[in-house]
Amino acid sequence: MDKIFKALADKNRRKILTLLKDKNLSVNELLTNFEIGQATLSNHLSILKKANLVKNEIKGKQRIYRLNKDLLFAFAENMRRFVGKIDNTLVDVIAIRGQKV
Repeated sequence: MDKIFKALADKNRRKILTLLKDKNLSVNELLTNFEIGQATLSNHLSILKKANLVKNEIKGKQRIYRLNKDLLFAFAENMRRFVGKIDNTLVDVIAIRGQKV
């Protein structure tokens, strides 16, 4: 669980997870959404992989990343023990880039 918290602590990694929410993406496709270099993005992806939040497969020369939704759902359920029942309107207000509620 500590690895998940570490992975979620960075806004770029949260953005990667958000981008992977609806579709699988290659490193190059992910890179177009950031103003960081490929080495930095690869480091972020490595941390997400170590936390098991993303998985990847190799297709030719590309690495295609996908979100590990099962782990995220289990993590969210585990977090309920700290906060109890979550009002969905609050969840809709919280932004990926750290917007304050």
